[in-house]
Order: sequence, then C-alpha cells, then structure tokens
Amino acid sequence: MNMNHSENMNHSMNANSSMKMGSHDMMMHGGHMMHMGNLKRKFWLSLILSLPIIFLSPAMGVHLPFQFSFPGSEWVVAIFATILYFYGGEPFLSGAFYEIKAKKPEMMTLISLGITTAYIYSIYAFVENNLLNSKVHVMDFFWELATLILIMLLGHWIEMMSVMNANSSVHDLAKLLPDKVHVQNNGRTEDVAINAVQKNAVILVKAGESIPLDGVVLNGSSQVNESLVTGESSAVTRKENDKVIGGSINGSGTLTIKVTSSANSGFLANVNKLVQSSQMNKSRLQNLADRVSSWLFYAALVFGIIALIVWTSLRGISGGLERMVTVLVIACPHALGLAIPLVNAKSTSIGAKNGLLIRNRNVISVSSKINYLLLDKTGTLTEGKFQVRKYDSLNKAYDSAEIIKLIASLEQDSNHPIAQSILQFAKEKNIELYPLSNSKTLDGKGVSGTLNGKEYQLVNEKAARSLVSHFPEIDALNYTSSYLVAENELLGYVAVGDEIKKNAAALIKQIKDLNITPVMLTGDNEKVAQSIAQKLKISEVHSGLMPADKQKIVAHLQEKGNKVMMVGDGINDAPSLAKADIGVAIGAGTDVAVDSADVVLVNSEPLDIISFLNLAQHTQRKTIENLWWGAGYNIIALPLAAGILAPWGILLSPAVGAILMSLSTVIVAINAETLKI
Repeated sequence: MNMNHSENMNHSMNANSSMKMGSHDMMMHGGHMMHMGNLKRKFWLSLILSLPIIFLSPAMGVHLPFQFSFPGSEWVVAIFATILYFYGGEPFLSGAFYEIKAKKPEMMTLISLGITTAYIYSIYAFVENNLLNSKVHVMDFFWELATLILIMLLGHWIEMMSVMNANSSVHDLAKLLPDKVHVQNNGRTEDVAINAVQKNAVILVKAGESIPLDGVVLNGSSQVNESLVTGESSAVTRKENDKVIGGSINGSGTLTIKVTSSANSGFLANVNKLVQSSQMNKSRLQNLADRVSSWLFYAALVFGIIALIVWTSLRGISGGLERMVTVLVIACPHALGLAIPLVNAKSTSIGAKNGLLIRNRNVISVSSKINYLLLDKTGTLTEGKFQVRKYDSLNKAYDSAEIIKLIASLEQDSNHPIAQSILQFAKEKNIELYPLSNSKTLDGKGVSGTLNGKEYQLVNEKAARSLVSHFPEIDALNYTSSYLVAENELLGYVAVGDEIKKNAAALIKQIKDLNITPVMLTGDNEKVAQSIAQKLKISEVHSGLMPADKQKIVAHLQEKGNKVMMVGDGINDAPSLAKADIGVAIGAGTDVAVDSADVVLVNSEPLDIISFLNLAQHTQRKTIENLWWGAGYNIIALPLAAGILAPWGILLSPAVGAILMSLSTVIVAINAETLKI
C-alpha cells in the first residue's frame, strides 16, 4: 500500500496504529511480530546489492551462461554479500534471536541458519582462495546467500501485498467517506474534519453525498444506497428514527443525522479491524508449519554434523565442511516459509471480496468436522423486519387501544426489531406514549416499566405462563406474540409477523446435502417456531429459549462428541456464538459480532454460510498440499545432501539442490494462487 492510501485510511478510519498495515508492514513467525519497515524498499535495495553477486559468483560451483568475472571481482562479491547479509538478512536474524531467546527455534531460526552458514563459509572460502592462495579451491555460497535472502524477502512482500488486497473492499469503502462533515451547532452549519466529529453530534447530509458516519435520522427522508456496505443491491428508504451506515450514499433527499459512532468505532472501522485481525490470528495449520520448521532445524543440525564427521574422514576437513554447509543451506525453508501465509492471504482476500470475514483462522481446520448447524431464527432465517399483525385486550378493565399504548410505551427505549416494529405502528397510528419510569430489560424474557406506581411487564409466552395463573388459548396466527402482564394478571397481547429470508430454504437444503443437521433455536413461542420450521423443512426445533438455554444446547451437543456451528444475529446469541466450535455472526458492526463470532457474514446472506464452508474446505486442502510441497522437498533433500546414498553413487550436488529448492518454492506459490471459493 502506498503512503497516500495509508494516509487516506488514517483520516477516514482513524484505526489504531497497532492495527494499521500501511508503510510499516509486518510479518509473523515463531509467535512474535516483526516490524519490517518498508519491505518493498528493503527488497529492491537487496536486489541491487544482489545483482553483482548473481552475475559474478557461480551458483553452487556452477558457472551460469550470463555470469562473468574480472580481476578483483571476488572482492566485489564479498563486499556486496557482507552488506546484503546484514541489511537484507536483518529481519530473519532478528526473528531468530527472539525465537532462540524463547527457546522455540522455528521458521526464522531455520532461515537464519541457512543464510548465516552460507555467509560465514563463503567468507572462509574467500579467504582461502584469495588471501591464503590455497592450492585446493574452496567453493563459496555467495550466490546462494543472495538468492536465499531475495526469495524470502520477495515472498513476504508478496504476502503483504496479498494482505493489502484482502483489505481492498474496506479501502474502497474508506474512499467513499468525505474529508469534511457538515456539523450543525447552535443553529449554524460548519464543515469539520471527519476525525473531529464526536458521537452525538448532529450532521447534515445533502442529496448525493456520502453518509460519513453511522447514525440515526433526526429529520428528513431519502432513498439510501447501501450496496457497497451491506451488499443490498436496491436502495432503501431512510426516514426519521431509522439507522444509517457510514459509507452509504444518500439519494435525492436531505437528512439530518445524529451520530452514534465516531470514525474509529463505526461499521467500517469494525469491518476494517476484523479483516486486519484475521491476518494476525495464527491458525493451527500455521502453528504446524512452525513446528515443522522446528523439526527441520534440528534435523538439519543432525544431518549437518553427521555429514561433517563422515565426509571429513573421507575427504578431509574441507570436504566435510563443504558437505555440511550444503546440507544447512539446502535446509533453508523457502517453500515452507511461504506455504501457509500465501494460502491464508489468498483465502482472506477471497473471503473479503465475498463478504466473509474470518476472525479466527482455527475454524478453517474445524469446518470439515461440523455436523450440527444451529441457527437463530430472527435475523438469520427471517428478515427481522416485523409488522404488527394483531393486538387485543384480555382484561375487561382495558380496551385494545389502551393495551397497544401500554405495550408501545414499554418498548420505547428498546432497539430490538420487534420493539421497533411496535413503535413504528404506534407512530403511524399517532399513539402518544406514556412516560414510564424504572424501565429495564428482562434477560431473555422482555421488558418492564412502572406507570403510576404500577409495574407492567411485556414478556414472551413462556415467561407470561410462569407469571399468571390462567393463560387462555389465543389465536395469534402463528406470529411472534408478546404478552402484557401486571400484578400477575394477563392484560393483553400483541402479535408481530416476520418474513422468511428468500435464500433460507436453499441454505437448509444444501446444509442437509452436506450431511449437516440443521437446528433452529429461538426465544419465540412454539407455534411460531414450528410454523417457520415446517416451511424450511427443519425437523429439530427449540423454542422459548433464553440466551443461556442456547448455550446449553451447544454444550450438550459438544458433550456428545459433535462439532457445532452456531449462526446468530448477535443480539442474544453471544454466549452460544462463543461456546460453539464455530460462531458465525449475521451482519457486521455490532459489538457482539466483533467480540463473540469467529466468522462474520457482512452481507447478512444465509447462503454465505455455504460459501464459508466451501472456502474453508478449499483453504485447508491447499494448505495441506503446500505443507507437503514445502516440507517434502526438505525431507528428500536433507539426507541426499548429507550423502546417505553415496555408497550407491547417489549424492545430491549443491546445484541440483538449488534447482529443487527453487522449483518447490514456485510450485507452492502457484498452488496458493489457484485457490478458489
């Protein structure tokens, strides 16, 4: 990413500096974070330093067609190699220091072993050949040193560019945010930098302008295009009391908006943090690569020492050292170092472009074992867009108009979709709400409030039955019903209807085709739950649930040895999302989605669950393939380089080792790029 783009992100997103990936690129190995500085600049300068070495020094003793020499060229090679070792090799040497300090030699230690061995032995060869005028020419490894450093730097630069591409959808959204915001203050309107706008500020968005920040409409009405943010293709109407999302495009109307999230905590900022944190999260497979690197480090030392001892006895110390160095240089994990990062970067990029934000990479390896899919009903299988279908009094002391007035008054402080639908209905009917006191939320049950010293509760059917002695049969047309209770008497009810999402049935069918059992969980009553389940052909349903109940169902299935994926809208699903083997949040931008879910479906599209499972399956397969390509080269090359088959006339020459090393790296890179959803 160039600096201008980084600055644009900084002004528009105001993300934490620790989370940003701009000019200070990062790479993770061995459990620590290395600040690479400008990796692009480091690579290009290292390439310049490498060119004299590549053209003047033989490749593992073999003179290539484009190479040449002149009197004193050996000095040029030695000087440039020394600068390259300390400058280009610095990230790997620093990483090795921290790994060894932590007593966990892994990828960086293995790379450092290769480049340090190549450098020190080559300096020894230079001294022997040019200063001591040894009668026996000692082969140097300057060419290998240069190519080792270059390939590893290039690989990590490519990885960082892939990471940046994974953020491209978020970056495109950031570009939509204006530099200035029209802020209203004491009757005046002034333009203020977006980062200076605080929560609760009142802003004006004119026709055709971008909505700069998340907020609630105070005045005005307009068609708003949210497609670049939510994936919804058609414009939506936004009017008084409706929420708007920063980054969406205002239509022909003018909106006065109260800001609910500042630039660093709104929808786009949360999505940005999710994408970036997914890059920081090391998967079990990445940890496996580090463990493999650790094994290879020790294997290289063992084979190298054995080769030194055996070949010294056969060809003297010079022959023993050369063979040991060949082993250690060949062990440098070009392909293994790129095997998983390139797949992860490609996977994250594909996911981001398809509205899939994978926060926890561990779920990639778990996804293939999932055999239960638990789905919250409201907002996941249904649209979450409710309308009042029916309401009535169940007590002679109250008429139906008073019942709906009390119910709406109890809901006036709630943001729940059902509450909002009731409030919208009250507004359309010009119902004036009561000013209730002691309003509070009853966890998993409903809400309560006090009017004229009398406490009223609006609760679900299960809670209502526990509060009253007599509960009559009510024809609520299989809609979601809430019941008004006061002093253990049932006063009335309201029935609110929701619509099934258009792709929900297709999701259930495809889930069954994958031999995964779908289960619907809901706090709604049994009639509503069964009605939705029958339409979607879901046979296992749990209704009347509180948040803790959902979590218990997840735990119960896990205790039986099942792997569980839980999908919810992030309202009452936090405990079960966190408990499940894979927690999937429908929609990004809520605190619960950020804090509890492993995967976020930005577009709130049910079929994206299938897309995630497919992406996870393909990512895992590519990762395993790359691990075999990367580690397989070392498994074969190390013993051959050490001379284990020398008695039968088979000895891996340094030149052939270099070719195999390069070939495995190319295969790993190509294999990662072929990943598709």
